[in-house]
Amino acid sequence: MSTSEPEATSNTPDATSPHPDVDAALADLAEGEKTWADLSLADRRKLLDKVHDLTVQHAADWVDAAVAIKGLDPKSPLVGEEWMSGPYPLATGTAALSASLAKLEAGSSPLDGATFGTAPGGRTTVKALPLNIFDKLLLSGFSADVWLQPGIDRATAQRDAGLAQRDPSRTQGIGVVLGAGNITSIAPLDTLYELIAHNRVVALKLNPITDRLLPVLTRVLEPLISIGAVRLLTGGAEVGTYLVHHDLVDHVHMTGSALTHDAIVFGTGEEGARRKAANEPILGKAISSELGGVSPTIVLPGEWSRADIKFQAEHIATQRLHNGGYNCVAAQAVVVSSEWKQRDEFVAALKEALDTAPDRAAYYPGSDSRVAGATASFPTAARLGENGGRVLVTDLEPGAYAPLLQTEYFAPVLGVIDLPHGGAEFAAHAADLVNEDFIGTLGVNIVAAPQTIRELGAEFDSLLESLRYGTIAVNAWTGVGYLTATATWGAFPGHTLNDVQSGIGVVHNALLIDRPERTVVRGPFRPSPRSILNREMSISPKPPWFVTNRTAATTGRLLTGFAGAPSWTRLPAIFASALRG
Repeated sequence: MSTSEPEATSNTPDATSPHPDVDAALADLAEGEKTWADLSLADRRKLLDKVHDLTVQHAADWVDAAVAIKGLDPKSPLVGEEWMSGPYPLATGTAALSASLAKLEAGSSPLDGATFGTAPGGRTTVKALPLNIFDKLLLSGFSADVWLQPGIDRATAQRDAGLAQRDPSRTQGIGVVLGAGNITSIAPLDTLYELIAHNRVVALKLNPITDRLLPVLTRVLEPLISIGAVRLLTGGAEVGTYLVHHDLVDHVHMTGSALTHDAIVFGTGEEGARRKAANEPILGKAISSELGGVSPTIVLPGEWSRADIKFQAEHIATQRLHNGGYNCVAAQAVVVSSEWKQRDEFVAALKEALDTAPDRAAYYPGSDSRVAGATASFPTAARLGENGGRVLVTDLEPGAYAPLLQTEYFAPVLGVIDLPHGGAEFAAHAADLVNEDFIGTLGVNIVAAPQTIRELGAEFDSLLESLRYGTIAVNAWTGVGYLTATATWGAFPGHTLNDVQSGIGVVHNALLIDRPERTVVRGPFRPSPRSILNREMSISPKPPWFVTNRTAATTGRLLTGFAGAPSWTRLPAIFASALRG
């Protein structure tokens, strides 16, 4: 347990306090930390297992609340997004964390039995997906590997895995989690990571957009709430400000924008800007963060069939339009080769995919004004979709794209940037562009035909090594990395408080790996059956997270049930739904 005591602080709430509910919650957590410190790994694992079961038990209520928040038609296939980005990742995350605690409880490492490999630069890798036969069947052709920071070998990785749970009685005080307002599993997953990876009890403040989730999250997290390890709070910016600066709080974790991060750390206005420039924070405690940025998709030129072009256009449209475009890792700029013979055909298909994707409400505050800002910066941009709320920017001179690369629009805005190169030269110049000119380092996507990857050979490996992003997805969307509990999620390491980019630290990471560098996700270039006909080792049909998937809601519900109780008998219904998508 943390032994430091804040000066002149009492755990008794002050009746004159502007936020007595916050004071009371933190006082409860100060006592709850003692209870948490006394719990064995077995006891903690049992609590996680209870949260896992409650997640699945209340999943339908969770999804109903999310549908209401986002203004979705309850009968729309888009409801599948809420199953797969809400209760599903919390169910898989709690199960994976419980498995890691079970290994620690048995005196071994969470990485005992893991598959290790190597990556460019002498790096060690850890297989995060697939980990079992069910992974291989349900996500056929998909994989994820965590690259460790240079210099960390297998023995060191196994020794240090487990993080704070290697010494569970040594707790780290009270952490605040400022929840996200977009993806509904972010806040509870971040709460679990603080509790397990860092051994801190947690005050979770929901984003006001997601206040409708309070009843269901209270039920889901009840095992942790009942022992005083978690408290849920609601309120606006004034509550968040009071909370993060409270004397009883030892650490802050947030998901949001870099602007919000800087306001918390340095303050606002001219004084905040001065403090940021001088690196003089007003926040007197450590902060970790996941902040998004401008996420690129690099399309490597190759010979594609018409079906390939249509599928990948839908794929990239999904990368932008999933959750309405309100994702920290939503693709915002597609980098293509102007020398690619099929460039015009691909851009036309992408435009059609953006235009015809299912319509939905612009639920996230400020979306319309951000779209208007994009069209003001790019007056020749195409307005797409049923109501013209989607923006596609194309055919500009390279220097004219600057606003697109430096502004995270957090809205359905997408640009296509041409580079005048081909082959390996294009790949190298594209990497330089997204590394140097884009803000943020959360995720980058690469789309390339298998033949193109084979032809590049070692130069493709060099491309992966050169990209300074926390998640790299090859023929997949980086969102798959988010959904993989045993993968890491966060910015590329090395950012600082006054140049925070996409944040500091990682989350998810259910294998409790120490000093990860990035996660590399791979997927099939084509869906089944075309993948099989083209000798790709994948039987996956169109993924259920595609915005054009017709059975996404049913598949998402069935996958969540499977995550609650994996069983061979559940697979036929999942496969049948997925194949109809």
